[in-house]
Amino acid sequence: MFRGFPVVIPDMMRRLALLSIGSVFLILLAPVASDAQRSRAALDEPESAPAFNDFKGVKIGMHADEARKRLGNPRDKGADQDFYMFGDNEAVQVYYDKSGAVSAISIDFMSGANGILSCKDVLGSEAEAKADGSVYKLIRYPKAGYWVSYSKTAGNSPTVTVTMQKID
Repeated sequence: MFRGFPVVIPDMMRRLALLSIGSVFLILLAPVASDAQRSRAALDEPESAPAFNDFKGVKIGMHADEARKRLGNPRDKGADQDFYMFGDNEAVQVYYDKSGAVSAISIDFMSGANGILSCKDVLGSEAEAKADGSVYKLIRYPKAGYWVSYSKTAGNSPTVTVTMQKID
């Protein structure tokens, strides 16, 4: 009696049914594809150019001699790290790799320091403070070859630490 699906529905109807099923499938996948595109765009966004890319002219990858020329004489000098104090409230550590190039810079602004940087100054956007008032945010910049972080401790006399470090 019944010969099966191909005999009951003509070839044209079968193609229309497959086209409809394919269209529904694409409609269901569209939000997933657009989310993936947005996520990739969000990942690409910070790669362009960091808001904070040097400290007093010292950049990641710069040779130690040039960094020392720009920052002056360190309080403590070493082959792999220099330590500087600017006033009583600003400490800077500059780290060097085996070739003598700057691999990381860490700046600590203690309470009362002049020119304390905000998260927006460092990362280009504000970060949400935790319940205790502390703040931490890190953004990686693969195209620039390093990451930048902003950290602020809680309390009445917070310390702000800004760090740049080469991505290995």
